[in-house]
Amino acid sequence: MENIDVCSPECSPAKVSSPPPPPPPVKSTKLKKSTDMFLQKCNSIASKATRDSWDRMFDEAHGADVVIHTDDNGLIYAHSNVIGMASDVIRGMMKQDKRKHHRKSISILGVPHDAVRVFIRFLYSSCYEKQDMEDFAIHLLVLSHVYVVPHLKRVCESHFENTLLNKENVIDVFQLALLCDAPRLALLCHRMILNSFEEVSTSEGWEAMKQSHPSLQKELLRSVSYELNNLKQRSKKQKEIETYTQLYDAMEAFVHICRDGCREIGPTKIENPHASCGFRACDGLEKLLKHMAGCKLRSIPGGCSRCKRMWQLLELHSRICVDSEQCRVPLCGDFKERMKKQGRKDEKRWKLLVKNVLSTKRIGGSPYFLQAIDVTL
Repeated sequence: MENIDVCSPECSPAKVSSPPPPPPPVKSTKLKKSTDMFLQKCNSIASKATRDSWDRMFDEAHGADVVIHTDDNGLIYAHSNVIGMASDVIRGMMKQDKRKHHRKSISILGVPHDAVRVFIRFLYSSCYEKQDMEDFAIHLLVLSHVYVVPHLKRVCESHFENTLLNKENVIDVFQLALLCDAPRLALLCHRMILNSFEEVSTSEGWEAMKQSHPSLQKELLRSVSYELNNLKQRSKKQKEIETYTQLYDAMEAFVHICRDGCREIGPTKIENPHASCGFRACDGLEKLLKHMAGCKLRSIPGGCSRCKRMWQLLELHSRICVDSEQCRVPLCGDFKERMKKQGRKDEKRWKLLVKNVLSTKRIGGSPYFLQAIDVTL
């Protein structure tokens, strides 16, 4: 075969046409669903034949050279190369067995025999049955931490997060998450405890924790108290914002009524009194104005609470309004003159109120308020 010079005209980029790019991958919901089902069934990227081969190798124990002792005099046979590659801790345990015989011997105690069997099977094929995970998730979480199997720990955390965590076992899982270095699971448990403290505090796990870990119980009570206090503060702040928002709406409605007119009050009346003008506080202000116009106790100090409220709204408007000469709201200029005679304490309180009212919303439609933001803040 003749050698072709890469710099020859026959191979120049101008004459060699590149093949068209392949089409982008098409998103398939069926493929996603099947993948999710596959991962839920076995959480393994190996083929089914490979997983079956590993499971058969574990179940038949052909050529097994390790015997694992469990509680209730249980025995599990395994292959040292397989479980040693999956866990460095188990490999170290097998190296410590200096006895010279056909099979090495290690012990995994403190958990049920079936839980150890599910654990060793996972070391072979990364597979498990759904029912086994539901029955032994807590034990598997402990085993994954003690024998340093990160993949199994992530699987256990995922199952607790999605389905297994409830108000009955949250205290036990929370304590294990702290001991097993599972911060995300501990955070999820802590949130559930805070959100459902009344039910969680009556569970058996809570009573057991009071006896075994009283310091942890005190920490949880302190965090619950802190969270309740924060909740009260947020609720109080939200109510304040709602109040300031209502006052802001009232200030806009004042200008709207006195400048444009609305329904039966103002320079221009609306033919349909039931039509909405777009200002939420307009209806309430109209009722207050009508009441104040006919109230005989309005001039008596402390005589009428509704009239007193209207006087306060009028004074608030005068402090926000920057052009009393063109303003059509009643008594706007009079209140500005009155402000000059007020004491420092009252003046400070009114300035703080004006600042909070103006900070709830950025006023952009009313010319009376445009300059008040810069002046007051």
